[in-house]
Amino acid sequence: MPGPLEGTKVLSFGRMLSGPYATMLLADLGAEVVKIEAPKIGDLARFASPHIDKLSSYFLSINRGKKSLTLDLKREGAKKVVLELAKGADILLENFRPGVMERLGLGYDPIRETNPRIIYASLSGFGQDGPYAQRPAFDMIAQGMGGVMSITGEPGRPPARLGYSMGDIGASLFTCVSILAALHEREKSGQGQFIDVAMLDSQVALCENACARYFATGEIPGPLGSRHPLFTPFQAFSTRDGYVVVVAQLPEDWKRFCKAAGKEEWATNEKYNSLEARLENYDEYLAEMNALMSARTTEEWIALLDAHQVMCGPVNRIDQVVNDPHINGRGMFVDVEHSTQGTLKVVGTPMKFSRTPCSIEKASPELGEHTEEVLASWAELSEQEIEELRESGII
Repeated sequence: MPGPLEGTKVLSFGRMLSGPYATMLLADLGAEVVKIEAPKIGDLARFASPHIDKLSSYFLSINRGKKSLTLDLKREGAKKVVLELAKGADILLENFRPGVMERLGLGYDPIRETNPRIIYASLSGFGQDGPYAQRPAFDMIAQGMGGVMSITGEPGRPPARLGYSMGDIGASLFTCVSILAALHEREKSGQGQFIDVAMLDSQVALCENACARYFATGEIPGPLGSRHPLFTPFQAFSTRDGYVVVVAQLPEDWKRFCKAAGKEEWATNEKYNSLEARLENYDEYLAEMNALMSARTTEEWIALLDAHQVMCGPVNRIDQVVNDPHINGRGMFVDVEHSTQGTLKVVGTPMKFSRTPCSIEKASPELGEHTEEVLASWAELSEQEIEELRESGII
């Protein structure tokens, strides 16, 4: 069966990570995504290391399943081509700095005049308006300004970024949700609309718990390592050979943990027998927990805690993740076919549908691989018209 967005056409001006990740999700869902790239150079992500032969693994990971069309947007005549492509598109996504698409003559207004049903999504660092709108931003800028770096890492240590690019990807996810909501609304109104998503706004939205605690207490949250600010045990503990996450914040969970660990006296000890007591005596409690947890291996703790129905899990390295039987059984690593590199492996999708499953079969496109195909099928240009565009340097 085709994916749930089968028949949906997406015109993507996304580059690097945030825009391409959003359109990757749409492609996974079955949409036909055409990636517009500059001739000869393309998306700068194509040059990111490491490479598989000459193919960027970074570019591959977020551009699978798309088509590539080369177009020099600065040349006279490019605007006309885009407007022709936009006539049949459902979605246009761009993640340039605000004002760039307008200067190219490709802002929302001219696109909407061509196609009133189009959903035009602009993903930027700081949004389309506000004091910071014209400032450039990458992932770490958004993480830093949005607060997440101030609450990440170990107490007393310098601020730390998250281990992956949540500044970009958080905005990608909000953009994708917004696009799907606009598609749904269009079924009622028949009209498209403009969507403005900012990386900074998205990070603030994801810091909801820290903000809520500040609103409630006036206290400024700081980094706590892996520890949860409100519950314990709810963190990663060092074992004899690694780390294990233990979650036992409810009274019955704590009693089961104490029994499993051979520390049943902790369930009645007034210093540890309640969540409030453990938080109040946290330093002493943590020292005893660390001594306890380091006495067994991670595997031993997992087996023991599982047997007593205590929530737990190992802190896996990436090599352990990609070889985990459950993760592989869920189809989270799939093979795709590349036009020149053959079969390659990419991360799959967590979105599972009963009737219209996502399909990830094609790898990332070569630069301009689908230029003629898209111009002929979307814009209905003749071979002669396409050749004229090539001769003029527009494509």
